[in-house]
Amino acid sequence: MMKTTFPALLLLALLTAPAAAQDMEKVSATPPERISQLTVYGDDPCPRSSGDEIIVCARIPESERYRVPKRFRGKAKTDQPAMAWGARSLDLEYVSRQGLPGSCNTGGSNGQTGCFQQFLAQARAERDLARRQAADVP
Repeated sequence: MMKTTFPALLLLALLTAPAAAQDMEKVSATPPERISQLTVYGDDPCPRSSGDEIIVCARIPESERYRVPKRFRGKAKTDQPAMAWGARSLDLEYVSRQGLPGSCNTGGSNGQTGCFQQFLAQARAERDLARRQAADVP
């Protein structure tokens, strides 16, 4: 009994496969609809659709053409509160101090020269201090 049902199922699968493939070709042969949503201002014409394309136009008064969109209007500023430019520049200088010329760090092109400059300044200060102490001693 097993031998008779297996060939029948195989035959049934072979007969229905081409019909299923044809149905899939029909579904994939039609491209999906294309829907475009546009905003037109004042008396500007809404473009015409072509083929299966659907165009939906929202008309807004001409006075709104160059304005900031409503969703962005009236939002509070997220940057720092009003601050004098001098104080702000001091903050920026403090933050970027490591990259400035004369800084002593291992990063950046000024690292070696900055450390050497600090070494020289320290050596001069020590030498001047030693000279002052030697001059004060009778």
